[in-house]
Amino acid sequence: MTTSVLTRSDGKLLEFQSTSGLGDLHDEAGKVDEALLPCRANNPELWFAELPADVEFAKALCQTCPVQQICLGGALDRSEPWGVWGGELFLQGTVIPRKRPRGRPRKDAVA
Repeated sequence: MTTSVLTRSDGKLLEFQSTSGLGDLHDEAGKVDEALLPCRANNPELWFAELPADVEFAKALCQTCPVQQICLGGALDRSEPWGVWGGELFLQGTVIPRKRPRGRPRKDAVA
């Protein structure tokens, strides 16, 4: 069993214990009504969305998921390359606070 510690952007420390496999997540999810699992009750593409607003929506849906801790702990252990896992956004195996929109940042401030 692995213990993972995540420092959120708001400064809170979250600690998770996991044996890391996706099998654990699927086993636990199989014990829960699918209607309570946002990633199964909604379009799965939402958890890998391009638009920042869609990513934030997926993160919000995860907050009430009964397997959120297992999902997040496993994603941390596996260093998931991208997507929303357990209510957090991963990019190249690292949790990031938010998804940047496409394109270059503006040179000037918007008037």
